[in-house]
Amino acid sequence: MTAVSVDSVVALGFVLGLRHATEADHLAAISTIVTERRNLLSSLVVGGLWGFGHTFALLIAGIAVLLLRYQLTERMAHAFELCVGIMLVLLGTNVLRNLVHRRASQSHHHTTIASDWHSDAWLLARPLVVGTVHGLAGSAPLLLLTLTVGASPLAAFTDIAVFGVGSMMGMAIMSLLLSVPAHLMVGQFARTQLALRGVSGLISVALGLVMVYENGVLNRLFA
Repeated sequence: MTAVSVDSVVALGFVLGLRHATEADHLAAISTIVTERRNLLSSLVVGGLWGFGHTFALLIAGIAVLLLRYQLTERMAHAFELCVGIMLVLLGTNVLRNLVHRRASQSHHHTTIASDWHSDAWLLARPLVVGTVHGLAGSAPLLLLTLTVGASPLAAFTDIAVFGVGSMMGMAIMSLLLSVPAHLMVGQFARTQLALRGVSGLISVALGLVMVYENGVLNRLFA
């Protein structure tokens, strides 16, 4: 491959990574998390963690497919999509549950250092787990399958890494953009901010149920 073609492939992988971060299920999942964050910087971190988990899953899948010659079947792809659907339902349900119990939680002003640490650790781990699940689903396995055709492992992993960087940057940007309205409405527009969180939870649940139905029922994973 010439230098120009290599540059073109790298640029294409980066652009595809950016676009991959804007898919509906990705935005629905991340919106349930960033609307809970206290500042824009933490929202940016959430997006970066999602992208890191996504890239990590791609690299693990790449090792299985490109080095160990493991075959990813269509049924496995539907199973991964089903897991994403279930995860979206759980994320949306958690947002709605927190809103319902918001008044009760506000009455508990005193928390221990241990509970604060546990809460912060979970808030950091959640986007990482969500990104990892997303990395195994949707167009990611299809990308890995196309890279196995006529590509050396080094070139394939380079493309995966570039794709991953693009997805990390794309989701970090989208997380920041999704969190801006919520943060602008804190205080004077607190009710509107809570409404946005509720909408993100409902969308996440609805999209998750659609994905569960499509992959579990229409594609007969439950059969």
